[in-house]
Amino acid sequence: MSVVKINVLTVPEEQREVLEKRFASRAGAVEGSDGFEWFELLRPVEGTDQYLVYTRWRSEEDFQAWMEGPMKAAHQRGGEDAPQQKPAAAGSTLWSFEVVQQAAPKQG
Repeated sequence: MSVVKINVLTVPEEQREVLEKRFASRAGAVEGSDGFEWFELLRPVEGTDQYLVYTRWRSEEDFQAWMEGPMKAAHQRGGEDAPQQKPAAAGSTLWSFEVVQQAAPKQG
């Protein structure tokens, strides 16, 4: 079964819009990656300042290949002379899970 990676981003109130715009402009950065299955950016509704970046992958190896290839390149884009953007998140933690059960809506 698939693996799920959830990046927990602590985002101050004044940086929420910045974070969401950056994700909106990512222009399919992950969708074409081998083994990629799903992406969601989850905005907190109440009681927390943590966004969840949910991705699902065919395997741990597919996720690692994306991390070492396209993701790493995207975060280094622009070279040494490019202006550095201040991170929108104040902190980040990566959670990892294996999918052991799943369900989809029944087709009626």
